[in-house]
Amino acid sequence: MNPFNELGIRHDIVNAITELGFTNPTPIQESAIPVLLSGSNDFVGLAQTGTGKTAAFGLPLLELIDNTKNHPQALILCPTRELCLQISNDLKNFSKNLKNVNVVAVYGGANIVNQLREIKRGVQIVVATPGRMLDIINRKAIDFSNVNYVVLDEADEMLNMGFQDDINDILSTTPDTKKTWLFSATMPKEVRRIAENYMTNPHELTVGKQNSGNANIEHEYYIVKARDKYAAFKRIVDFNPDIFGIVFCRTKIETQEIAESLVKDGYNADSLHGDLSQQQRDKVMKRYREKSLQLLIATDVAARGIDVNNVTHVINYSLPDEIENYTHRSGRTARAGKTGVSIAIINSREIHKIRQIEKVIGKQFTKAEIPTGFDVVEKQLFSLVKRVHDVEVNDEQIEQYLPRIMDDFKDLSTEDVIKRFVSLEFNMLLDYYKNAPDLNASEERGRERGERGERRGGEGRNGYSRLFINLGSVDDFTRGDLLGYICNNTGISGKAIGRIDMKGVFSFFEVEEDKTQQVIDSFKTVDFHGRSVRIEVSGEPARGGGERRRSSSGGERRGGFGGGNRSNGGGGFRDFSGGGNRRREGAGAGSGDRRRSEGGNGGARRRR
Repeated sequence: MNPFNELGIRHDIVNAITELGFTNPTPIQESAIPVLLSGSNDFVGLAQTGTGKTAAFGLPLLELIDNTKNHPQALILCPTRELCLQISNDLKNFSKNLKNVNVVAVYGGANIVNQLREIKRGVQIVVATPGRMLDIINRKAIDFSNVNYVVLDEADEMLNMGFQDDINDILSTTPDTKKTWLFSATMPKEVRRIAENYMTNPHELTVGKQNSGNANIEHEYYIVKARDKYAAFKRIVDFNPDIFGIVFCRTKIETQEIAESLVKDGYNADSLHGDLSQQQRDKVMKRYREKSLQLLIATDVAARGIDVNNVTHVINYSLPDEIENYTHRSGRTARAGKTGVSIAIINSREIHKIRQIEKVIGKQFTKAEIPTGFDVVEKQLFSLVKRVHDVEVNDEQIEQYLPRIMDDFKDLSTEDVIKRFVSLEFNMLLDYYKNAPDLNASEERGRERGERGERRGGEGRNGYSRLFINLGSVDDFTRGDLLGYICNNTGISGKAIGRIDMKGVFSFFEVEEDKTQQVIDSFKTVDFHGRSVRIEVSGEPARGGGERRRSSSGGERRGGFGGGNRSNGGGGFRDFSGGGNRRREGAGAGSGDRRRSEGGNGGARRRR
């Protein structure tokens, strides 16, 4: 008998989930399902992503709804359209042997008319993102007066994304008699407040240590200089030939630029960020799930709700601003009992963040060294040998060519054939990584002072100018927003922009020296909500007011954007069989023929 039967799940549902590969319940399922099946308690479940929470609440919901009544009986709220689609699809698969069970997914970025039509036909379970759900409620197109169960999935993520007011408005349309089930990976005070406001003596269940990381994940960090970050990242990828990973960045622009650079350098990569349409997002995720993409470059918001099996590595190209987000990032690997690796590429000033994360997840990071060129060559070589050894031979098709092949090799021994075949790529690997530099940096903060842009005189780092702009956080700008605003108004690439230091009513940013005048000239006629935008080289005499004088107050002018240099592009090689020259304008980017040397920013690409 399938253990799910013993938990109280009916045979029709168990047969469906057995076909999906569900043979043994996960700890959260084993503990939560019997409690939720009673239907008599509010519930708080704390468990990491990838532990099977969807089935933990989805299977009891399917048992508790009355499928003879075609009105909403359960509402599931989740943070992203990706997770919304995943949950609704899972519920449809779980209930495929049941009659008249209707599940509707409601999310932004899709045709609302079609969603309204599905609701009108009749629905028992609505799975929704808060924004689109509130839109439909405001149209008076749905009635939640008979809802018995509300599930808040990834509650901490919904609050991080600013859905608090939407959630309050949605829950106010549901009856006080409903039962509320809250699932979350972490339990910040905001989530605790929801539990206090909307629940009565909830049954609380914690699987694993609260806020802790998955025990099957290894955590590593690499210390590099900002100018070497992209090169170090590629070398880490090259050292893991079978990597199938998600790479996290801070901003949309950073995800796009890194993905574009990787594609130019011959990697199977693409970006996932909030500016993509639903159709574009679905296309990227389809390619990733089919593994035609090897690396998915994403922002935290865009990646929320992603549930892809067999992710081997999560790479933090930039550490998250909120430490709790690291738990969500790393939880994208080591799902369903598998193992995985979470990597952070940092500079020496971010060591304290690693220590803070260690306290949150209850696990220690391993300090790792960026592989040398020789290490990469060796790893790639034996990966090639293994692929040759394991390749499936189509005897029927190749048979007709074998006589000529054997004739061409008749003057060579078996050992000679193997050596020459392997050398086809080995020689290029050796040539490519010849004189590859050491990309590891010291943990001592003082060693990197020269590249931090924290100079008292206000000047930028070598090769950069530091500019003042009279826009800041009070204008609702984030660093990413300001970067995009500068690029849109100047036409320069984000790779030409260095660190951004946001203040209240003004900000500083770095730009490559040869682009300085272009930036200043481009903003001479630009206004922001009727206010002239002013850009000056930091350290020059102020022209026009106290706002600029405040910017010369010592400590406020020191310090830079801790996320690393945005111009870390460069190098790379496509399949070790082409390359050629490619112009790069980023700091530290090498030029010339990429096949000859890594040049400080190179990376190898495996042939697949």
